Amino acid sequence: MEYTFSPLTDFEKLEAAVAGLYGPAAAPEQTERYRRLLAGLADVFGPCGRAAVFSAPGRTEIGGNHTDHQHGRVLAGSVNLDVIAAAAPNGERVVRLQSEGFPLITVDLDDLEVRPQEYNSAAAILRGVAAWFARRGCRLEGFNAYASSTVCKGSGLSSSAAVEVLLGNIFNSLFNGGCSPVQLAQAGQFAENVYFGKPSGLLDQMGSSVGGMVTIDFADNDNPAVEKIDFDFSSAGHALCILDSGADHADLTDEYAAVPGELKKICAHFGKSVLREVPEEDFVAALPQLRREAGDRAVLRAMHIYDENRRVADQVEALRRGDFDRFLSLIRASGLSSWRYLQNVTPAGRTERQEVALALALAERLLDGRGACRVHGGGFAGTIQAFVPLDMLELFRAESERVLGQGRCHVLTIRPVGGVRLV
Repeated sequence: MEYTFSPLTDFEKLEAAVAGLYGPAAAPEQTERYRRLLAGLADVFGPCGRAAVFSAPGRTEIGGNHTDHQHGRVLAGSVNLDVIAAAAPNGERVVRLQSEGFPLITVDLDDLEVRPQEYNSAAAILRGVAAWFARRGCRLEGFNAYASSTVCKGSGLSSSAAVEVLLGNIFNSLFNGGCSPVQLAQAGQFAENVYFGKPSGLLDQMGSSVGGMVTIDFADNDNPAVEKIDFDFSSAGHALCILDSGADHADLTDEYAAVPGELKKICAHFGKSVLREVPEEDFVAALPQLRREAGDRAVLRAMHIYDENRRVADQVEALRRGDFDRFLSLIRASGLSSWRYLQNVTPAGRTERQEVALALALAERLLDGRGACRVHGGGFAGTIQAFVPLDMLELFRAESERVLGQGRCHVLTIRPVGGVRLV
């Protein structure tokens, strides 16, 4: 279980592991990245006799916009951008995490109470993941870790979920070893909901932890049903792109919370907690009362959830049949539903700055009836997703970055592996 990183032979093991994870073409650059990571661990914390290296990818939501917190269906994939860390046990009851370019974080493992003053911070995530393991009666010991990320904060690729999955893998691998990828995703969701202060569903963490393209049914949220989907977008002549609108979602927690909050009002009419438990025909029959009790926006958002769950099932079926045109039409329908019904494109009251709406309008103009685009993830700020024909990819990237800014168009691939210890 131990990885000693000073001898040359161990670097050879690392190189082999990196080539297996990132592919031969990216191996030299990624191996150098891990060398810098190990050097950073030694520079910050001093030489240590043993350490391990870990990676957790960002995720992209392909289908199922805001369905996860209603125990619905999603289609998600891990991507080729990740958070990596080198970690070494320190023999103390303290975890120290140094992320490249950020202040050092220190968490006492004997003090794992929720701290409201830590909401929306990396310290909250670290404390929350540790608390999840503590609640399960798992062994907890201290470690020093140095981390680096290519999943930019606010990129819409769930950098927070990637960090949660990364830390879960470190705790699990160094001291426990018995937790599945699904359980580590649940640890991340617990940290995000309870300690970080964001009422998210489980999609982000599952997309990072499980790996590959997966469809997930959260009907039983404690034991979600996960199926792998084997499909290569490039084989269908398209690239998967994420466009950064330039809008920051750091101050939009209330907007995100309003979505499940309003849906709870719908569910309360039926004595249920999530929309998955409410038959659609009962919802339709009660529309006059629901408008009075919950408001029209809540009703529209519920309509989106019912339709979006069906769309996910249809997307999965289209990919399995190789019917990519049908898949693209469902992506377009999902994006339109998110904009019209879910209403998570523009924060309430915004007029002058509508970055996500502008990014969508720009992508549609550039695609000119081909490919597809939609709001990505939580919405309101952050990113949109576009499936771009390969023959127009360079023009699409150049024109979108001319308007949105240099480096705002990310061309991604689906990574087949989720959170992992490399050696």
